Amino acid sequence: MQNSPSPIPSQSQQVASGVCRQGSRVALLGLLFAACFILSFSIGRFPISPVQVVRVLLSRIFPLEQTWTKQMEIVMLNVRLPRIIAAALIGAALSVSGSVYQGIFKNPMVSPDILGSSAGAGFGAALGIFIGFGYLGISLSSFLFGLAAVLMACAASVKFKENPMLGLILAGIMIGSLFSAATSFLKLVADPTNQLPAITYWLMGSLASIRMSDVKLLFPTMLLAAVPLYLIRWRLNLLTLGEDEAKSLGINTWALRAITILCTTVLTSASVAVSGLIGWVGLVIPHFARKAVGPDFRYQLPASMFIGASFLILVDDIARILATSEVPIGILTAFVGAPFFLHLIMRGGKES
Repeated sequence: MQNSPSPIPSQSQQVASGVCRQGSRVALLGLLFAACFILSFSIGRFPISPVQVVRVLLSRIFPLEQTWTKQMEIVMLNVRLPRIIAAALIGAALSVSGSVYQGIFKNPMVSPDILGSSAGAGFGAALGIFIGFGYLGISLSSFLFGLAAVLMACAASVKFKENPMLGLILAGIMIGSLFSAATSFLKLVADPTNQLPAITYWLMGSLASIRMSDVKLLFPTMLLAAVPLYLIRWRLNLLTLGEDEAKSLGINTWALRAITILCTTVLTSASVAVSGLIGWVGLVIPHFARKAVGPDFRYQLPASMFIGASFLILVDDIARILATSEVPIGILTAFVGAPFFLHLIMRGGKES
């Protein structure tokens, strides 16, 4: 008796299978993030067992018998909790911003600072330190100058009628160079005893000074920018098709790009305002997200968020234990990002 051929799956079945597979991968990345989040409380010069970590965290919700010391609770909740949350938020924000920029500019070598937001935010922080602002004033100055840099780039790109996206990139590079030069000038005239070391250390990027008050300011700002991006993530796929194709499908490309650039600028500027300059995260992580779930922004954005948050949490853990004096986190991310960027150049910037 001849065996009957196995039925060929229909297109709808193949699509459903792909959706299920991508969704399960995003869920696994979410579990990886949760594991990194919990285990990071155990890492440091004052070790705490993972069991005690879970008990302390659950005690904030459920009444549990106290089996931990007061010192453990203080270290976990007052010292490690704020910087772990901040690392997760900043890693997710920079990764999502990089993912969006690489999509709308159709270039895998684009990072969140392509429009000058990081350079502007760095100048704003340096200016705040130079003037003598407090920590809140420095962060606010950094955030506002980050927004101003992108607005200046957008205004300068208006003259590029034939290729507005190329004009936006060129304007962003120009504005970023101007703010970088202004930052260098401030470092030149700053007091070498107090101001110059503070500016230099801040530009390296660090989460050592993060407190819960910073997290309370950072979280709603990032939430306000991340939610619109998540809601329109399926529309971002249409921007990768090209200007004419997207317009033929009824998409207002100008408005969609304006919303995405505004939201990603807020995410990047808020990150830099709190932690200083942390480079390479927005360049490297989106590539890993595309490897994991593909280019569809419906899955790529949450994947970038989970991978970026996990990555920066782990890098911050290394920064805390690598040396006697804490290593700035921006140095460690550069050690990862620079070789990866060289790898992209050698491959011609092409995705496999």
